[in-house]
Amino acid sequence: MNAFGTVVAATILLSLLVLSARVLRRWVHTFDRFFVPTSVIAGLLGLCLGPQVAGQLYPEGTFLSQGIFPAQIVEVWRAMPGILISFVFAGMFLGKRVPPAREIWRMGGPQALLGYTMSFGQYAVGLMVALWILSPLMQVNPLSGVLLEISFSGGHGTAAGLAKTFTELGFPEGQDLALGLATIGLIAGVVLGTLFINYAVRRDSITIAREEPASKEEHYDLTAIQDNENFDTKTASDTTSDPLTLHLGLVAVALILGELLRRLLMLFEHYTYGPFTGEIMPYVPLFPMAMIGGAILQAILTSSGKDRHVSRELINRISGVSLDFIIVAALATMSLASIGKNWQAFVILAVTGLAWTVFCFWVLAPRMLPNRWFEKAIGDFGQGTGMVASGLLLMRIADPKSRSGAFEAFGCKQLVFEPFLGGGVITALALPLCVRVGPFALLVFFGTATLVSIVLGILLFRPSAITPGK
Repeated sequence: MNAFGTVVAATILLSLLVLSARVLRRWVHTFDRFFVPTSVIAGLLGLCLGPQVAGQLYPEGTFLSQGIFPAQIVEVWRAMPGILISFVFAGMFLGKRVPPAREIWRMGGPQALLGYTMSFGQYAVGLMVALWILSPLMQVNPLSGVLLEISFSGGHGTAAGLAKTFTELGFPEGQDLALGLATIGLIAGVVLGTLFINYAVRRDSITIAREEPASKEEHYDLTAIQDNENFDTKTASDTTSDPLTLHLGLVAVALILGELLRRLLMLFEHYTYGPFTGEIMPYVPLFPMAMIGGAILQAILTSSGKDRHVSRELINRISGVSLDFIIVAALATMSLASIGKNWQAFVILAVTGLAWTVFCFWVLAPRMLPNRWFEKAIGDFGQGTGMVASGLLLMRIADPKSRSGAFEAFGCKQLVFEPFLGGGVITALALPLCVRVGPFALLVFFGTATLVSIVLGILLFRPSAITPGK
């Protein structure tokens, strides 16, 4: 089979895994009850049928020693996430209406500061654990301190997209740890968030839009949640060619703009401060630059009046398929040996990350959000432990009739949060910066940034009288 045929076969097998996981999700109601995404089930199914699990049952060199998937297919799967993640980020802002700056600050400012607090704090607590426990006592690479934000706020896509950076910086097992942490964060975040909502409904001291527990007739599917809750959906009016093809072309233009920007920044660094400080940009992957490229393209389309031809729904379809394939391929090729070798560090990081994010939700959010803190903060909690879809899912459960304004505020928050954290430029720079300036300097920076975000949130946006739930 030639290279193209191998890629096609790998894509078909990924699709079959997703289809099988969908059927399995309907049979095993526990998956549906705890909102485990179909793509995560498919990835874990691929992991069990591949060389990491099934292959271990047969002697090396025998027919099934690599599991049921040929070695060439597994190699293609390993390469897929690093490519597809750029498609996801390139479409982040395409087709979205950008509100005026004053509206963004008024509606999204409080949640943006809460999001910064969660993400900066994940770096800070992770680096503290790495410097004081993991590195000196367990000989784990200090780079493990930046895994929490990459995994929890960034999610599977970001963890998989940084695979090359992990390898180039001498920490290849970091990607496997990051993928494992992303899986734990996603599942635990949705389960905990659902429990928090049920607790809030039963507490008189907490007022939320939902006034009764969810009924058995209600159904929520994480894989169906999209990020266009707060933006006008536009339809493509050009019928001379398939609209999906045109939108793939727009994503391609965003990728090209991102790569041009990346190369310009590399040249700027090389001829200015790079010789003195050491170069960092070569370690930065394409996907955060692709996100900026998409924002530039959207601005051009808006200023020229062509943005009406961009359908956010079609962009969501492209991003959704890419993200599903990223999660399935990344989990199916995840090394259990790397996680098993560092299982103690894995557990410590997971518990630390969840504890910090829960603290931000219950203690800081009521003091940083001026109104309807629960519905708004539950979105940040979902995103801070998994991905954007997790936050939207939890907000929909907490406020099924969209009466709190949480969806609109969350959308505005994304405009000033995503370019930097949760897979943005800071997320991409954290690993090379940790090598270049050292984990302690990075700890000081992120610790300070966390404190500044908390103070600004409390001083600028706190309720006049802090009453949780009001």
